[in-house]
Amino acid sequence: MTSLTIELSEIPMIQRVIVTDDTLSSDLSDGRTISVPLAWYPRLLHGSIEERNDWRFIGSGSGIHWNQLDEDISVTNLILGQPSGESQKSFQRWLSSRGVTV
Repeated sequence: MTSLTIELSEIPMIQRVIVTDDTLSSDLSDGRTISVPLAWYPRLLHGSIEERNDWRFIGSGSGIHWNQLDEDISVTNLILGQPSGESQKSFQRWLSSRGVTV
C-alpha cells in the first residue's frame, strides 16, 4: 500500500483576493492563482457582497480573514483544496444568529 504525502516547504503568500458570486480566487507570491468554489465556504456564500469584500490578510499573507462573517481561510487549505471543515450544526447556529431560517 502506498500513501501520498504532500510537503509544503515554502508556502507562498497570498497577494490578492477576488471574491465573486461563486468563486474565491487568490493570487499567490509564486505566480499561481488558486480559484475555488465559494460553495466550499458557506459563510462566504451566504454573505453579502459588502461582507465578502471586507477581508484582510492575516499572518503576513498566509491567510485571509473576514471579520463580519467570522471566517478564516489559510493559503495551505487553498493549495490543498480543503473546503471549510465547519459542522452543519455550527453553520446552522451562525445562520440563525443572522436571522436566516433554512
